[in-house]
Amino acid sequence: MGLTIMAEQEPTPEQLAAIAAENESSESVSYQAPAQKSLQEIQELDKDDESLQKYKEALLGSTAAVTADPNAPNVVVTRLTLMCETAPLPLTLDLQGDLDAVKKQTFVLKEGVEYRIKISFRVNKEIVSGLKYVQQTYRKGVKLDKSDYMVGSYGPRPTEYEFLTPLEEAPKGMLARGTYNLKSKFTDDDKHDHLSWEWNLNIKKEWKD
Repeated sequence: MGLTIMAEQEPTPEQLAAIAAENESSESVSYQAPAQKSLQEIQELDKDDESLQKYKEALLGSTAAVTADPNAPNVVVTRLTLMCETAPLPLTLDLQGDLDAVKKQTFVLKEGVEYRIKISFRVNKEIVSGLKYVQQTYRKGVKLDKSDYMVGSYGPRPTEYEFLTPLEEAPKGMLARGTYNLKSKFTDDDKHDHLSWEWNLNIKKEWKD
């Protein structure tokens, strides 16, 4: 009897393939990238147009306040936070440290709970257009899902920006429980890979089984 229960808990390769095929049919985000302009060009554009000037100020903020190290990357992804109201503890990954250590960490997520992913990042020097967060979900080496989230265009500023994914529901049921490997990437229109990292989620019946 014990063997039967174990068999039921682990999805077969066929079941994993079916989940992957179902997820693949969902529409992907299409987005037209704007032409890349330097900070200087944007500041020079239409100096006399007051409404455009206000828009640029909103996008650029107080650019003079950012004194970036010339060798520092333009976009720095600082951390990922799993936002879940019912979680007993905050679930945060520090992405400025050792990414190999991050890869070994596993978040426990209770099945069926609603959550969002928050990415915190800084823009240091130039406006970056078409930032995108891409996440691929694997289980037992099978790719189950890929999500592309449009983050947007941002100008440099001293404080961090935060991007939140839409509310999602963790999978639930006996087959859904187990460990998922996630491959995340923060990129942009110019295909710059600002950061790629891997992390793990363990879907459990309760927060602490």
